[in-house]
Amino acid sequence: MALGRLHESASVYQQALQFAVSQGEPLPAGTVDLYRGLSELYCEWDDLDTAAHYLTTARELGKQAALTGWQHRLGVAEACRKEAQEDLEGALALLDEAEHLYVESPLPNVRPIAALKARIWVMQGRLTEALAWARERDLTVDGDLSYLREFEFMIFARSLIVQYQNTGTAETISEALSLLQRLLQAAEAGGRMGSVIEILVLQAYGHAARGNTTEALKSLERALTLAEPEGYIRVFVGEGSLMAELLERISGPGGRLKAYVHQLLAAFGRHKDARGPAIRPGSGQTPRTEPLVEPLSARELEVLKLLGTELSGPEIARELVVSLSTVRTHTQAIYTKLGVNNRRTAIRRAEELNLL
Repeated sequence: MALGRLHESASVYQQALQFAVSQGEPLPAGTVDLYRGLSELYCEWDDLDTAAHYLTTARELGKQAALTGWQHRLGVAEACRKEAQEDLEGALALLDEAEHLYVESPLPNVRPIAALKARIWVMQGRLTEALAWARERDLTVDGDLSYLREFEFMIFARSLIVQYQNTGTAETISEALSLLQRLLQAAEAGGRMGSVIEILVLQAYGHAARGNTTEALKSLERALTLAEPEGYIRVFVGEGSLMAELLERISGPGGRLKAYVHQLLAAFGRHKDARGPAIRPGSGQTPRTEPLVEPLSARELEVLKLLGTELSGPEIARELVVSLSTVRTHTQAIYTKLGVNNRRTAIRRAEELNLL
């Protein structure tokens, strides 16, 4: 995820799963984490139904094999889904449980559960607790940066931005933006494009909070350019209404990037009680009902019809005798053309356009 190669990661997970299944029963212990990894990818793509499917499969496998050490990782993945559903209390409860179940691993934990909890505290407005966590972790604006603590420093910068929004202290936002610039340079030097995207989004948020819309849009446009090929959704939508307002002010991008912005705005609309894509309260706009600018291909229509069934992604792939990555490519194209970002919404939009 830190490298930003979401599609490649999904392909590797799928190939590893195919190999694991081909070995017969019992499945290798690592199979649970393959399903968990896929759930996290689909959560970022905002396909929460598919994420839930993979999580359920992972949990069932873990129980059947009587494995240990997997419960806390699944708890973290489920918390991601709860957060995407805007159930912050539910996400926090799952992280508390995951923290209790945590089993030390030889692999470095670059997204500690405590940092994930602090991120939710910031979202809930519990800034005192978030800043106390930062002090406990000895996080400072001029601290030594390393990949292992990169995520923690990002949460700290987020805390400082929100603190500025609460107090208006100019020094606080300057420190936050300075820290983010250092983080950006380190992530770029390490080739961690996933981290670069997250940091750029935070930069945009910080500049916007400061009232510097020009700089905010510069950071946002670069983040969009990097994120579009991999289909990132949650990294933008999770930032809330301020990010939606910035996206609506993006001007100039054409082609795929323009379609991507529309897709993100549609996701914002879906997460705000389906009030419609790219609609801001009081804007005087109405939801789009015009025909598609680019029609669906015959193959995309086939996939769309199957999306309207109870079949899962892997089952659709088997039905069409294609790989899951091919189904995913068609699905992303369908979502983009329909201006949606969710299977259920795609079907509703298709019905409105008499495509089914």
